[in-house]
Amino acid sequence: MRIVLMGPPGAGKGTQARRLAESTGMKHLSTGDMLRAEVAAGTELGLLAKSFMDKGDYVPDSHIIAMIEQLVDDPAGILLDGFPRTIVQAEALDEALEKVGLPIDKVVHMSVDTDELVLRLSNRAICKKCQTPYNLISNAPSKDGVCDNCGSEVIVRDDDKPEAVKNRMKVYEELTAPVLNYYRQRGNVAEIVATGTPDSVFEKLSQAIELTQSAG
Repeated sequence: MRIVLMGPPGAGKGTQARRLAESTGMKHLSTGDMLRAEVAAGTELGLLAKSFMDKGDYVPDSHIIAMIEQLVDDPAGILLDGFPRTIVQAEALDEALEKVGLPIDKVVHMSVDTDELVLRLSNRAICKKCQTPYNLISNAPSKDGVCDNCGSEVIVRDDDKPEAVKNRMKVYEELTAPVLNYYRQRGNVAEIVATGTPDSVFEKLSQAIELTQSAG
């Protein structure tokens, strides 16, 4: 199965994608995680990506496409989180999947109120070393700025700082929202409101996939 999770920054795509991957065995492909790994490793792609990510801008399509195309034929199925983000990426994904005869099965759009999104993003933090996520309001580390898991520094990523958050929302509306319409024309988009507890959102997501499977 090939599933695409769509939604604005802060909608919870990563959290739900990891959980869905664990329950189904599908490979979770998060372009954000993949790019941050490249940044941490100091690769050529990572250095290029960082200059865009720190401002809340998207990394150029050509680099993202090349990274994803190598992974689309995983026999366990794939769960795409953060890709495609532009029409160019969506078309490139279609071409890559057509080559291996594995089209997209479902597209799930996770919508959240804009004010809540800004609040969520501006309070996110992450361990610099082990990548443990935190929320500075509801799930802060026991000691300010120190990871409970490994004792390393907990930081707010540059792309989660207020000025970058505002730009990310603008970029999403300009570039990614049209991708949703691209998929809606095919009739395989399921809509969920991604508010409530993580458990309740996961239940909505699971039901949406089952409903679209039945419809297909």
